[in-house]
Amino acid sequence: MFRSQLPRRRRLLVVAASFALLATTTTAAGAGAETTGPRTIAFSGSSWTVKASTGLVGPGPNVFSDSPENVWVDAFGHLHMRITHRDGRWLAAEVILDKSLGHGTYRFNVASPLGQLDPNVVLGLFTWSDDPAYNNREIDIEFAKWGDATATTNAQYVVQPYGSPGNLFSFVQPAGAPTSHQFTWASNRVTFLSTTAAGATIASWQHRGRDVPKPGDERTRINLWLDGGAPPTDGNEVEVVLSGFTFSRR
Repeated sequence: MFRSQLPRRRRLLVVAASFALLATTTTAAGAGAETTGPRTIAFSGSSWTVKASTGLVGPGPNVFSDSPENVWVDAFGHLHMRITHRDGRWLAAEVILDKSLGHGTYRFNVASPLGQLDPNVVLGLFTWSDDPAYNNREIDIEFAKWGDATATTNAQYVVQPYGSPGNLFSFVQPAGAPTSHQFTWASNRVTFLSTTAAGATIASWQHRGRDVPKPGDERTRINLWLDGGAPPTDGNEVEVVLSGFTFSRR
């Protein structure tokens, strides 16, 4: 799967990344302008900016909406992210933490079952910098089948660049919920861990090597989008709920 699906996804992401994801006005041939949007939300004690675009941008490419229909926080403090279909367009969702955190443990608590996401849907939990140094300081936990309904795995840990030997670990995310997913970023390694609500390990992996990025101006991001911009295979809108995000310095 990763030979046939991931290169296509990553090519799209790399091209889209060159549009500068946090630029207030960004244009490219055939692409819409992307902005951080005027809207922010409070989630897990921090401020997050909701991404918006007027046309197709990366990743995907997709149109991203900062509408409360796509991103909101409920009365329990849970973050809801939705892929919606409005006025003939599919709209994706992304939020960006308003500060850089650097080395430490990034933990994402997910209330929704992730094992049965539509084959065209991607949930990303990651860091990203617009500065291309150190491969944009991108560290990923991703849940996706990359458009392949027959894929035998549906999740992966990545230290960019994904194509370098030993930089990607794929695994099976089961259907149950809630689950927690984390990575601990240190100077010489990144350690990943996914667990069930009972604390049982779903997957774990440690990456060591020259591609471990140095901290800089990266931001934590959460996004829900469509691989290649293709609509869900069942034609239904998609919602994922996160119950929390924590960061601890170790």
